[in-house]
Amino acid sequence: MKDAIAVGVVGCGYWGPNLVRNFRGLSNCHLKAMCDTREERLKHMRNLYPDVEGVLDCEYLLNGIGLDAVVIATPVQFHYSLAKASLLAGKHTLIEKPMASSSAECEELIEIARSNGLVLMVGHTFLYSAPIRKITQIVRAGDIGEIRYINSRRLNLGLFQKDINVAWDLAPHDISIILHVLDEPPLTVNCQGNAHVTPGVEDVTNISLSFRHKRFATIQSSWLEPRKVREMTIVGTRRMIVYDDLQTHEKIRIYDVRVECPPHYDTFADFHYSYHYGDSYIPHIQHEEPLRAECQHFLDCIEKGATPLTSGHEGLELVRILEAASTSLKDGGAPVSLERSVERPAFIRRSDPVEVLSAEPVLA
Repeated sequence: MKDAIAVGVVGCGYWGPNLVRNFRGLSNCHLKAMCDTREERLKHMRNLYPDVEGVLDCEYLLNGIGLDAVVIATPVQFHYSLAKASLLAGKHTLIEKPMASSSAECEELIEIARSNGLVLMVGHTFLYSAPIRKITQIVRAGDIGEIRYINSRRLNLGLFQKDINVAWDLAPHDISIILHVLDEPPLTVNCQGNAHVTPGVEDVTNISLSFRHKRFATIQSSWLEPRKVREMTIVGTRRMIVYDDLQTHEKIRIYDVRVECPPHYDTFADFHYSYHYGDSYIPHIQHEEPLRAECQHFLDCIEKGATPLTSGHEGLELVRILEAASTSLKDGGAPVSLERSVERPAFIRRSDPVEVLSAEPVLA
């Protein structure tokens, strides 16, 4: 590759400007162009970044500027068509979450990337955050014992969407974290919810994921809450973790508490639960912007020909769960079985993205 990777960002609405800012600040990146269909948005972005070309025509961006990589930050309904065009044009591609509108679309994108030797990455940004990396380290070291369940709440007032419901909008963050921490796909998915504001677009949902060994996770998502909540509780057999993303400095707290049953007893009168109450502590975290780490990881994978931490396979796995949640939602919350897990190449290391990933040939 050239010393600086030529990158273009498609979509300058809500999230695109953050990607533009981060890629522009990376030493091995030449942010060459930004694209949007709205002239007023491009004018605003040109005022902020006069050295970056503003483009209205996406086809010109893909084929007429000489880019190495394309970043897609548009509404979900355009992810598939734009990513397919990008990959067919020979560009390494980063897609914001969720990867596409269906698992079939995800599978097609994965195959195009694989057959053309291109990096395909999905923007599951939280997996690049220091708190989630620390939680994953704690869990995999066995410090909290075996995980019993995970409970997650992502609530706020708005922003209301018209093309996707709140599960597709907010739950991908929590699903990606849960899958990463547990390192396995769920067996079944249940989802219940209601549309209170826009007919046919659920603004409150509750998703339940069941896993092997009687483990499960619940995900509550809402656009109708008076307070903004970003909280996840991970309950283990030895300790428990509370992760509050809205805290400025103390995002993770470990509670040394647990309950145990007596191993043997002769009568019911002999039966007593044992409650352990220990100290709580806050692990030190070296904070950095997760999106910057994600953008750097994308460039590193392009340079090294490596598989991203959040590759197309992780994107597909998440979309399959969202599809199952939609099916369950329409069926009154009935469980939907995920008969097969998404196979990951053996060389994919689900670890700290700051580490150098395997340099095996790229597989999306």
